[in-house]
Amino acid sequence: MIKTDVVDVIAKELYDAEKNKTAVDKFVDQYPELDEALAYQIQDRLVEMKEEAEQTKRVGWKLGLTSKAKQEMMGVHEPSYGVLLESMQLNEGEPISISPFIHAKAEPEIAFVLNKELKGPHVSVADVLAATAYVAPAIEIIDSRFYGFKFTLADAVSDNSSSSKFMIGERFYNPENVDLRLMGFVYRQNGEVAATGAGAAVMGHPARAVAWLANKLYQVGKSLKPGEVILSGSLSAALEIKPGDQFTASFDGIGFVQAVFTE
Repeated sequence: MIKTDVVDVIAKELYDAEKNKTAVDKFVDQYPELDEALAYQIQDRLVEMKEEAEQTKRVGWKLGLTSKAKQEMMGVHEPSYGVLLESMQLNEGEPISISPFIHAKAEPEIAFVLNKELKGPHVSVADVLAATAYVAPAIEIIDSRFYGFKFTLADAVSDNSSSSKFMIGERFYNPENVDLRLMGFVYRQNGEVAATGAGAAVMGHPARAVAWLANKLYQVGKSLKPGEVILSGSLSAALEIKPGDQFTASFDGIGFVQAVFTE
């Protein structure tokens, strides 16, 4: 099979898996040529298919594998990224049905919204903070199209880095007024504390993840644009979602966001 065929075949299979709520096997076993570079081409194609079918548009980016523990688990030395579409955004306060998902999980994140372009190859934490209009608490709902959430990096990247839906708190904060690195967070599931920590859980500083993304995108001729939303990576382990679950991500100085799930 020539490369463009592989890109189209895998993208279509992932698109159908999400649409039909059916998990698939890892692709690396079937396609030994599937490496990270090819995986990002597949991700691009998959996102194009969704834009077309759902009449939606790109609104930003998400980061994955931003913690050392996650990277070691996957045998990689850097994060991964995926694309956020308008059709993925949920409104705070609206109950979310779990019926469209295969086996969804929820993660607490810090969202950055830009008011200036960030273009690599030398974007720094200071550049990110200077280009950020505001930050807000967020919850990302990840879902994998692979059986048992088991995949390699190339598989996950192809699958738009396990992205599914996201919700951003409706109160926005100037990043100059909070120390994102030291900012504490509490993540609760049904009122019980599931995780605590600080912003530094994401690459030592959440803005470092955004800088990494800008520099990585530069390698493929892309940049971060004004108005885009960037989910900077999960601050804790992802928690499985069941009907009736309620997740709250609270951050010192920037409030909280809550997601409630139904059948």
